[in-house]
Amino acid sequence: MIWASGPLLPLVALIWPLLLGVLASLPAIRPHALRLLPLAPLPALWLALTGVEGLTLAPNLLLGVMLAAGRPAALLLGMTAALWFAAALHAQGSMAGTRKPAVFSGFWCLTLAGNLGVFLAQDVVTFYVAFAAVSLSAYFLVVHEGTPAALRAGRVYAALAIVGEVCLLAAFVIGAASANGLLISDIRAALLSAPLGGVATVLLIAGFGIKAGLMPLHLWLPLAHPAAPTPASAVLSGAIVKAGIIGMMMFVPLATMAGSVLLVIGLGTAFVAALTGLRVRAPKAILAYSTISQMGLVIALVGAATQADGSDMAPAAFYAFHHGLAKGALFLSVALVALSTGRWRNAALVLVVLVALSVAGGPLTGGGLAKAMAKSGLGSLAEFALTISAATTTLLLGWFVHRLSASAGKAKASGGGRPTMLVVLPTVGLALAALVMPWWLWSEWSTLAPDYPLRLAAVWSALWPVVLGMGLIGVMAANRWPVGTLDEADPLPVARWLARQLSPLRAVPKHLARTRSLAADQIVATVHKGSRWLAQETGAMEGGFLRGQISGLAFLTFILLVAAVSVP
Repeated sequence: MIWASGPLLPLVALIWPLLLGVLASLPAIRPHALRLLPLAPLPALWLALTGVEGLTLAPNLLLGVMLAAGRPAALLLGMTAALWFAAALHAQGSMAGTRKPAVFSGFWCLTLAGNLGVFLAQDVVTFYVAFAAVSLSAYFLVVHEGTPAALRAGRVYAALAIVGEVCLLAAFVIGAASANGLLISDIRAALLSAPLGGVATVLLIAGFGIKAGLMPLHLWLPLAHPAAPTPASAVLSGAIVKAGIIGMMMFVPLATMAGSVLLVIGLGTAFVAALTGLRVRAPKAILAYSTISQMGLVIALVGAATQADGSDMAPAAFYAFHHGLAKGALFLSVALVALSTGRWRNAALVLVVLVALSVAGGPLTGGGLAKAMAKSGLGSLAEFALTISAATTTLLLGWFVHRLSASAGKAKASGGGRPTMLVVLPTVGLALAALVMPWWLWSEWSTLAPDYPLRLAAVWSALWPVVLGMGLIGVMAANRWPVGTLDEADPLPVARWLARQLSPLRAVPKHLARTRSLAADQIVATVHKGSRWLAQETGAMEGGFLRGQISGLAFLTFILLVAAVSVP
C-alpha cells in the first residue's frame, strides 16, 4: 500500500514543524528551543517559491489527506512562511531569557503547522484539523507572558475560538452530508441547494469571521495582540487572521446573498475599527485595530468576488499578501523602536512611516498597488469607500507613529542604543518585502496594464486620500491629540456595563442561602408525608394481589404491554 502519492513537499511542509516541536521538548534542547524556530517554515517557504504543482494524497492519514498549493492560497502560503521565518529570527533577539522557551517553541511550531495547513488542505477534514490547530494552540502564544492582561486575553480568545470551532464543525457536517463527500469544492457547490445551506453559510461566516476579526466578532484581537510577545503578535496579526480569510474564499457559496453581506459588513468594519483605534494609546493595541480595519477591506473584496462568480479572488489575496508582510513589519518595529536610541531610533521611525504609508495605500508603494488592483473590480460606491478608507487608515497609523515615538526607549546602556541584528534584519526584511514584492508580482497577478501604477490618474487616486488623512493628523496634532482615552484596548464596554446593571443579582445567592433551610424542611416534610401515603397504598395493593382481587387485571395489562412493544 502506498503511504503517499504526488509531490511530497506539501506533506513535508506540515510534518516538519511538528517534528521540531517535539524535538524542542528534549531535555538537552529545551533551554535553546528558540533556535529551532527559524527552521520550521523553511519547507513551506521553498514550496511557495518553487511552485510545486499537483495533488498530494495520503490515504492513511485522518480520513485521507489531500493537499495542493494552488492559487490564491499559494500566495498567502508564501507570505505566511516568510512572516513566521522573520518572526522566529526576531524572537531569538527580543525574547532571550524568556520563560518556558520549550513550551513556547512547541506551541509555536504546532500553530505554524496549522496555519500552513489551511492553505494547503483540499478536503474538509484536513482543513478542520489544521484550523483547530492554529486556533487552539495560539492560545499558548497569547498567554505566554503570564501577566493578568495576558491571562484575561487568553480567556476571551479561548472562548471565541471554541465558539468558532463549533460553528465551523456544524457547517462542515451540513456541507459534507449535502455533498456526500469531503472535497471542499464539492461542499461549496452543494451548499447552494442544500436544505440547510443558508444555516451553514451563516455558521461559516461566524466561524471564519471570528478568526479574521470581523466586527462584532473581533473582541479577541485588541486584547491578544498587546498581551502576546511581539513576535507572536506579528504572526497573529499578519498570518493567523488569514486563516479566516482563506476559509471564506474556499467555503462561502458563490453568487449568493452572502457576498453582499460580506461586502457591507466588511466595509463597515474597515471604518468603525479605524475610528475605534483612536481611543487607545498602546501602540500594539492601535495596530490591532488597524488589522481589524484592513481585514474588513479584505473581507469586502472576498464578498465582492463571491457576489459575482467567485472566479477572481486575486485582488483579495493580493491585498492580504501585502497586509501580512506590512503589518508583521509594523509589529516587529515596536520592539525595534523600544530597543533603539539616537540615530537608530530615528531610522527605525522613518522605516515605520514608510510601511504605514504603504498600508494606507500611498502612491507607488506596495499597498498602493494592492489597492489599485482591488478597486478595479468593484462598483462605484464600493470603490469610493475603498478609496476613502485610505484617509482613516492614514489617521489611525499616524496616531500609531505618534504613540510609538512617544514611548520610552529601553535600550541597554552598554549597547549604546543599538539593537541586535536579529531584531533589525527581520523587521527591515519584512518592510522591504511589503514595499517591493507587490511590484515584482504585479504583472502576474493583476489584469491592469504594467504601467498603470505610474499613470498620473492612478497616482492622484492614491495620493489625495492619504493627503486628507495627513490633514486630519495635522488638526489632531494642533489640538494636542485629543484622543486615546484608554491606556490599553478594551473592546468589552458593553459587557462591563451589563455587569454593573446585573450587580444587584449578587444578593440572590445570599437570599437563597437564608431561605434554603426553610425550603429544605418543607421538602423533607412533604416527602415524608408522601412516603407514608405510598406505603399505605402499596400495602393495600399487595393485599389485593394476595386475595386475587386485581391480579388477573394486572396480569392482562402486563401481557398487552409486552405485545405492544413486541409488534415490529
